Amino acid sequence: MNNDLIDRFRLVCRAKHYSLKTEKAYLHWVKYFMFFNKYRNVERMAEPEVEHFLSFLAVQRKVSPTTQNQALCALSFLYKHVVEQPLNNMKFQYAKSPQRVPQVLTHIEAMTVIKQMSGVYQLIAALMYGGGMRISEVLRLRMKDFDFERNTIFIFRSKGQKDRMTLFPIKLHEAVKRQMKKVEKIHAKDVVDGYGMTSLPPALIRKYGNAVKHIAWQYLFISSTRCEHPYDGYICRHHLHQTTFRKALKKAVANTSIIKRVTSHTFRHSFATRLLETGHDIRVVQELLGHEDVKTTQIYTHVLGKHKSGAKSPLDD
Repeated sequence: MNNDLIDRFRLVCRAKHYSLKTEKAYLHWVKYFMFFNKYRNVERMAEPEVEHFLSFLAVQRKVSPTTQNQALCALSFLYKHVVEQPLNNMKFQYAKSPQRVPQVLTHIEAMTVIKQMSGVYQLIAALMYGGGMRISEVLRLRMKDFDFERNTIFIFRSKGQKDRMTLFPIKLHEAVKRQMKKVEKIHAKDVVDGYGMTSLPPALIRKYGNAVKHIAWQYLFISSTRCEHPYDGYICRHHLHQTTFRKALKKAVANTSIIKRVTSHTFRHSFATRLLETGHDIRVVQELLGHEDVKTTQIYTHVLGKHKSGAKSPLDD
């Protein structure tokens, strides 16, 4: 494997401030592409080899349009920004993904699932349903992001590198305060042991220095163990991993009579649907969800069956 190319790829991703999740996903497809072509020199390959690989994914592997498009994005990024030989004559276009109506829970169903959970996992689920956040956004919340007076939560650099504010349910104030006290105890012990650093992007570490040891920067859903920072190598406290929540959610749903497919993102869909259902303006919902275009938010009107104002079945007349 061309380790030099992989290192260059990582450097470009980080220079362009791509998330670690995107970097890992793109690297997966680059390595798979190299393996598929028996580790030939990437710089000596071009459009024909990329098209052959994408055809293999679509025909042999039968991957979804979304997966196929991600592979194409990764290889386009590789050739444009790392190899500096853009794929200008590609015959293989982005696959069109079918427009799907998201699976949502009713308010009663959402609360039923949340009540089946306990401890920190119940709080995570409640924040997703109460604030319309993605699982990654909830897990990255820091102590300083909660405004108890204005009942708002600040979400830093979410999807598309955009900041936004969302709702902080009053009913969750006490639960969040209890979780904060737990974090304070863990952080105090870390400081005594000579640590206390939180996981932060390198630019913020340089900007704030030792201030990142302050309790305000600690994650609300702090990891139970210390780890090595993936970029800078210092020992820090990261947040809980998504898989731990997914396991707890799966167990909670299994204890109910709900037969719908429920994922962490279902709470975000259910939040949007519930707000529209209770008469909130679609522009408000768009802002809370962080959607750039209101057309993205309009999918939830289809969930409600209200894409035509006041429409109802003739049988219900």
